[in-house]
Amino acid sequence: MLNKKIIVIGGGESGCGAALLAKKQGYNVFLSDSNIIKDNYKKLLQKFEINWEEKGHDIKHFNNVNEVVKSPGISDKSIIIRKLKDLKIKIISEIDFGLRFTNSKIIAVTGSNGKTTTTLLIEYILKKAKKNVKAVGNLGRGFCMQIFNKNYDYYILELSSFQLRDSFTINPYISIILNITQDHVDQHGSFKNYISSKCKIFQNQDFKNHFILNSEDKVLANTIRLDQVKPNVYTFSSFKSKKKNHSYFENLKIKILTIKNQFTMNINQLALQGKHNIYNSMAASIAAKIMNIENNIIRESLRDFKNLEHRLEKFIKIYGIDFINDSKATNVNSAWYALESMNKPVIWIAGGIDKGNNYEILQKIAKQKVKALICLGKDNSKIKNAFKKFVKVIHDCKSMEEAVKISFKLASFGDAVLLSPACSSFDLYNNYEERGNDFKKEVKIT
Repeated sequence: MLNKKIIVIGGGESGCGAALLAKKQGYNVFLSDSNIIKDNYKKLLQKFEINWEEKGHDIKHFNNVNEVVKSPGISDKSIIIRKLKDLKIKIISEIDFGLRFTNSKIIAVTGSNGKTTTTLLIEYILKKAKKNVKAVGNLGRGFCMQIFNKNYDYYILELSSFQLRDSFTINPYISIILNITQDHVDQHGSFKNYISSKCKIFQNQDFKNHFILNSEDKVLANTIRLDQVKPNVYTFSSFKSKKKNHSYFENLKIKILTIKNQFTMNINQLALQGKHNIYNSMAASIAAKIMNIENNIIRESLRDFKNLEHRLEKFIKIYGIDFINDSKATNVNSAWYALESMNKPVIWIAGGIDKGNNYEILQKIAKQKVKALICLGKDNSKIKNAFKKFVKVIHDCKSMEEAVKISFKLASFGDAVLLSPACSSFDLYNNYEERGNDFKKEVKIT
């Protein structure tokens, strides 16, 4: 093992974690990043005597390498990946590498929207049930980094389409697909490729495993032949069905039906409100029932769970106006869910880097609920044109300071100011967290 050479591409949370785990397992490790590696990761690499390079990939380091671990943020179209494929060097994902070194039970969650909330909700339920559990993956906690630091009996693994695209050995005890809508199509090449990546979450499972999915989702319904799926299937939707193991909600109650007996709960008692969060709560509850968690623990968890920062975060009320930070809504579908959950007039702040968005699905709900639209970004022409016939008041802003000041002028007692961009943040910010924090800061000082 000591002579086995491995190279990790990408020096962020995933890549650094993979390098540290590889070193711990006796590999000869080198890390390569095309960008500047952050100081906190450099210190870790130095502490464990791992050599690295930044600002580019020198192909000489890849001589006589057995395999390369690729971080999910590295594009398949990048020059270094194309070179490695030409050299026929084996490329594996950080997720697949981590799976080699843990026998923990995996509950894997994916979907275009709601996967972080559902992942953390399942973790919360299992923690209340005194399970040794950790949520990791796409939510910012590296899978390999966690295995390196401390192994857990259960991992709730949030998986993005990029992580799944590069993974071939993922075989969860429970897999969950919440929904599939058009997202990241520009980076996957086509919507078909994006769907294929998402569906890899269950394709290695067998009859000993469990697969949970939203049967109301049209893309999933048109893609997956449930009679050909190997694991035990559990579906959920907003309507009753005669299908085995089908959960639903009606008459203000969610009803979870599995072989592990039934669970019911009034939807008004859920900590997370809105139709999309009912789906998230149902998916988490089905997983909990498969895990034999007691009903009273599930009910208590769904009642007092607090959502993550930047996801429909009602962080302050000023002059009777709710200010809601939903900066994590980086696609059209996420913004639709946010608007759908609003029960008061909305001053909507949206915009940023458009990922080929089709705003048509937002037009009807915007007409019903949006009092004014504040477009925030370097180029707001597309979003303004999409809503000019549906929202009477539209403003164009180039900074969060300006957007918040205008929102104060437009909002009245009983209204909500909602930051739900439907776009990536990279025109004005480094990430959605920075955008959300700037929104909260400007609200507090205005």
